[in-house]
Amino acid sequence: MKIVAIETLVCHARMRNWIFVKVVTDEDGLYGWGEATLEWHTRSIVGAVEDLAQLLIGEDPTRIEHLWQVMYRQHFWHGNGIVRATAISGIDIALWDIAGKIAGVPCSKLWGGPVRDFVRTYAHLGGGRMEDFYETDAGDAQRFADLALEAVEMGFTAFKAMAVPETMALEGLKPVRYAEANVRAMREAVGDDIDIMVDCHARPSPAMGLRFGQALEPYGLYFFEEPCWPESLEGLARIRAALTTPVATGERLTHLAAFRDLFAAGGADVCQLDITHCGGFTAARHVASLAEAHRVALAPHNPQGPVSTAASLEFGFSQPSYVICETVHGDVPWRQDVVREGFVTEPDGRIVRPNTKPGLGIELDETEIAKHPFQQELPQRSFHADGSVLDW
Repeated sequence: MKIVAIETLVCHARMRNWIFVKVVTDEDGLYGWGEATLEWHTRSIVGAVEDLAQLLIGEDPTRIEHLWQVMYRQHFWHGNGIVRATAISGIDIALWDIAGKIAGVPCSKLWGGPVRDFVRTYAHLGGGRMEDFYETDAGDAQRFADLALEAVEMGFTAFKAMAVPETMALEGLKPVRYAEANVRAMREAVGDDIDIMVDCHARPSPAMGLRFGQALEPYGLYFFEEPCWPESLEGLARIRAALTTPVATGERLTHLAAFRDLFAAGGADVCQLDITHCGGFTAARHVASLAEAHRVALAPHNPQGPVSTAASLEFGFSQPSYVICETVHGDVPWRQDVVREGFVTEPDGRIVRPNTKPGLGIELDETEIAKHPFQQELPQRSFHADGSVLDW
């Protein structure tokens, strides 16, 4: 059996272009699906997949670890930059999909079988609709409360909000009070039985991240996400040491050594590795073992397309430290038109029962995907009041 083609299919989904990767073999009807979505880097990813394909055409698709090593280590530059790591991820996920189809079992069975009966999921406020999740005014606490109730009414027992405003490296009380008011409104709206996560998007400095975290301590957050730049390991460790709220990070890390350094520094309670960015299932399983050794929970980053979601769920059924899966359901109204899923989501509680079909258990509709061709992603630029650049 040989790999005969590696294709990319680009599907425009407003804020993102989903980049699906299809690895085709010389056996009739045998192929695998992966995803390599990277916002504002669509052309780069498509080109990177084409570059990597030259290393893999003619190779045995079942030699997954070997092919991963080839992709990561060959041609001098290691594959830990975000573009190449994402391209490797898309191909690797597709190779594991093929392996599951050959064996006739879900991917989780290839890794020792399910370790749980269901995976819990959480929502973005607004279901991932850009205007709700990213652009709700930081001073509109009632809007945060309304969106929180909407998530609960849809059956979710947990949700995430970007309730912390953008700040300079040091600011006064106003943004802290905004954040506190937003989270208080959400907590009062949904009660104590619902888990709330707050995402800082790595915008604050360590000093401001700590101030936000301390202000939000009384509201019992499930976790406090990216309170400062992921490169600031000392800052993350300082914030984590000062809070009882669990600190989550890791979605922007792209190789095993970066996770090693994060865990060694004591910078995270929750590891948010992204299977579509960290090197696919092959690398994610290595990171998961490291997280297990440090007793760090797994809650993968997953705001991308439907293949990413299927991969994150399949991974969740195989990993003991996995606690919850991030999901997006309302970013575009036609999301479910492009995919047939093998797993079942129960409306009450939004828990997912295991996929029973081979591989990832999904099939993409290429005709539907073609209805949404590439468009340039909506630009996101953020500046302080004085015109200086801040993190989006």
